[in-house]
Amino acid sequence: MLTNNLLYDFSQTTIPTDQVDADWLTKPRQWGIGKILRFILFIGPISSIFDYATFFLMLYVFNCWHNPALFHTGWFVESLFTQTLIIHVIRTNRIPFIQSWASWPLILTSVIIVAVGAWLTVSPLANTLGFVPLPPLYWAFLAGMLLAYAILTQVVKSWFIRRFGE
Repeated sequence: MLTNNLLYDFSQTTIPTDQVDADWLTKPRQWGIGKILRFILFIGPISSIFDYATFFLMLYVFNCWHNPALFHTGWFVESLFTQTLIIHVIRTNRIPFIQSWASWPLILTSVIIVAVGAWLTVSPLANTLGFVPLPPLYWAFLAGMLLAYAILTQVVKSWFIRRFGE
């Protein structure tokens, strides 16, 4: 957990280099605590859906009932990848990576951090961190989950904006 948090925190150090979309500069926006709370309550639980999907995958597809190191490794990678991805989805009202791109430093640190996280599972530090190599099929499932996570969050975010405003 600490390794995950440290890596994720490092990836977010470049957020100050990011800029808002041009349409956000045309008029002031107000975010009250109630609106922030509402956004958290709608967007936040989505990540739990994908954590539970990962738990299910690790237990029932990869049979990790008696292999806690594989379970731990799979969850570590999914958690790091999803929390790094979600910043790119919630940073804009537009479709990320299509209609709106983060700053290059933010993109670069995001890519570096997920690459380091994936590498740690097979690195000389893997044993110390309790990691084991993930099966190739895991990576295919992860790619699908990341795409589904981005799409679901984008759909909920778009609905939220239409329903409650920017």
